[in-house]
Amino acid sequence: MKHAILVVDFGSKYTQLISRKIRELNVYCDMVPYNAELPITPDTKGIILTGSSFSVNSHDALQFPLNKILGKIPILGIEYGAQYIVKELKGDVQDAENRNYELGALKNIQNSHALLQGLTDGAETFLSLSDQIQKLPQGTQTLAQSQDGKTMAFAINESNTYGIQFHPEGNAEDTFYQIIKNFTLNICQCEQNWTSQAFVDEAIAEIRKTVGSQKVVLGLSGGVDSSVTALILHKAIGDQLTSIFIDHGLLRYNEFNDVLENYKTLGLNVIGIDASDLFLNALKGVSDPETKRKIIGKTFIDVFQKEAGKLKNVHWLGQGTIYPDIIESVSFDGSVKVKSHHNVGGLPEKMRLKLVEPLKYLFKNEVRQVGKLLQLPENILYRHPFPGPGLGVRILGDITREKVATLQHADHIFIQGLKKHGLYDKIWQAGVILLPVHATGVKDGKRTYGNVVALRAINSLDGMTAQIYPLPYDFFNEISSEIIYQVQGVNRVVFDISSKPPGTIEWE
Repeated sequence: MKHAILVVDFGSKYTQLISRKIRELNVYCDMVPYNAELPITPDTKGIILTGSSFSVNSHDALQFPLNKILGKIPILGIEYGAQYIVKELKGDVQDAENRNYELGALKNIQNSHALLQGLTDGAETFLSLSDQIQKLPQGTQTLAQSQDGKTMAFAINESNTYGIQFHPEGNAEDTFYQIIKNFTLNICQCEQNWTSQAFVDEAIAEIRKTVGSQKVVLGLSGGVDSSVTALILHKAIGDQLTSIFIDHGLLRYNEFNDVLENYKTLGLNVIGIDASDLFLNALKGVSDPETKRKIIGKTFIDVFQKEAGKLKNVHWLGQGTIYPDIIESVSFDGSVKVKSHHNVGGLPEKMRLKLVEPLKYLFKNEVRQVGKLLQLPENILYRHPFPGPGLGVRILGDITREKVATLQHADHIFIQGLKKHGLYDKIWQAGVILLPVHATGVKDGKRTYGNVVALRAINSLDGMTAQIYPLPYDFFNEISSEIIYQVQGVNRVVFDISSKPPGTIEWE
């Protein structure tokens, strides 16, 4: 039995974070938008209502059928979720002019209550300064307050319903996560049986049941998602799986050969296709970023279709889709948006293949845990995210074979330098961008006019937001010198210090 917590998303930027933390307790967690039908099963042990940028008092407040679940299953409301519970039960929520947050300490913590076990007065968290609960519904117990006496946690014990008015951030995460843990384990009494081994066993059984004796083709990218997908499929159906790895000419330095060698050691049946000439010819003279992406995507589909068409009796297309690729999220205007990203978009319709996506319920950190269990080599397992169009979106302007070679060399020096200095695993994503500008310099006593490259190193939880990684000055000094003196045509190196937002992770 796979006990589960259901997280109902009202548009909070912390929804995925909450869900991942529940998963880290070895408890399965599913996410749905507030206006979707709730997929409650006998295994659903509790429901969490998230925060939102909306006010429960506004004319366009997001509505939820609380009466359908109240008293039937444990509920935890967070910020908007808590205020919505109070308002629906005839309490009073007052609008606030300030809709920010501030670090503050809790007092009068009722730590004998199952929700707040392990907490003591003075526990810090980020308190909501948005709408405030002024009057609690009848039969409600205050469990914690802010220093100025505002309700920060409450319980409606008769209906097994709870609420908190704070959220995780910075060094104040421990208080929030202790409450998530208490709700999941103490109140919902979930069994902690969502483990990597349990997932692998279940996935293999499901693949064998679904695919049977039919064959599967998989497009490999060299990254962790598609590689773990290949390993699980191979473990389930062996030689019924054929994987195709396409070199579009925009991979990193020597990546095509390195990845193929890794896959051979894993016993995977992989066909390597060098289609770099085809891609680079199709991209000749094209500078518009979106046009480049479309050309790369279409050419990839054409090449994949051609190679997959040579295989006989293939009925299934394997894809490394993961949970963040498919979950539904809520925009600030309350409309539901469904992410339709897939690793090989458009292939199922054109090839009339059925999809098998064994990782579609996993977050990235869970994919890596499964990969580690399946003994995926560390250079793939902990590889930074890399865009599908590869270096095509890191060469600003038109793409030529010479520019690709220049960027590959500079990028290789940067990445190897990060590994040499023990920095690679501390960074979520790093790479080099070739800029469409030139600058003067001096090499070997001669004046030069060469390319400018930008280094990018950021940390992120899920790619939705990102902060720069503070690389040491000595590292910059060493790497910039290596790039300038070793890479032909480059005479200036800069560092991108833009966070996301307002910047994006990639430049195109």
